[in-house]
Amino acid sequence: MKPVAVIILNWNGAKLLRKYLPTVLAGTDTEIADVIVADNGSNDDSLDVLEQEFPQVKTLVFDKNYGFAGGYNKAIEQTPGYRYTVLLNSDVRTPQGWLEPLYQYLEAHPEVGAVQPKLLHDRNDDKRMFEYAGAAGGFIDKHGYPYCRGRMFETVEDDHGQYDGQDIDIFWATGACLMVRSELYKKVGGLDVDFFAHMEEIDLCWRIQLAGFRVTVVPESVVYHIGGGSLPQGNPRKTYLNFRNSLFLLYKNLPVKDGRRMLIVRRLYDTLAIGMALAKFHFGDAGAIIRAHNDYRKFKSRYTCQPQENLLNTFPGAQRNIVIDYYLKGKKLF
Repeated sequence: MKPVAVIILNWNGAKLLRKYLPTVLAGTDTEIADVIVADNGSNDDSLDVLEQEFPQVKTLVFDKNYGFAGGYNKAIEQTPGYRYTVLLNSDVRTPQGWLEPLYQYLEAHPEVGAVQPKLLHDRNDDKRMFEYAGAAGGFIDKHGYPYCRGRMFETVEDDHGQYDGQDIDIFWATGACLMVRSELYKKVGGLDVDFFAHMEEIDLCWRIQLAGFRVTVVPESVVYHIGGGSLPQGNPRKTYLNFRNSLFLLYKNLPVKDGRRMLIVRRLYDTLAIGMALAKFHFGDAGAIIRAHNDYRKFKSRYTCQPQENLLNTFPGAQRNIVIDYYLKGKKLF
């Protein structure tokens, strides 16, 4: 059996399959990996496209949309035996040789649980810009706000090679292209289905580290992501999921006392975010943040096994306050 399963989760993405799946098939070494599409209850012509245009691709068909988290959990459950699994978005273009550096790194570093490539925006021009969803590796600040090498809030850097040659530990790897040890994925519980979508990869990487493994970026591997294939920036549904899941993330992965303190501060910051949304007449986003906090309070009791260790006390970059850095000090770059 091949060591790697490259799993693409698809939901109503027939156009994306036609555009991006050929690049995955052409760029992936078939000696080490199988490419698998898991259809998450699509009601467009995705299944016809797969059957007629990509008959060589193994397809898993689910009866409904289980979300990003539930869909990948079902897919990995139904594809046993692979040593490694790549969670690959359907809107990612993979050039020749993208997989080998990730595979070789995990083979050489048994203490590493998950890796990501460098993520660039899939543009129609020659400009090389990092992609928002993961750039050159993800971090988290002292109040739980995610940021990346190459992306701080809405500021995204051009790629000039400033993060090349640095296989460094990161706090989280992008869910757009995340390679993980399959058994470790299962051992830590996989993606949290209660998140449904957004920030679930940060939660997974946090649990991987709590289990004693590292998470790393391998910039020798590069993929190109269009982003916003499911929910675009500015969509109130996306705002709701990001704010609600951020609260879940902190509540479940911090020791009780530390989490209680941090969440008090987060409520203050999120109140400011509501004010900013109202000032910009983004009433949908303001309502989404309020709903996120209401649902967090309603459902947080499902998490009852908080850890004893606070990873944010020791992880590099986790003592930054990126809200102050970005909005008051004007520090827009990593």
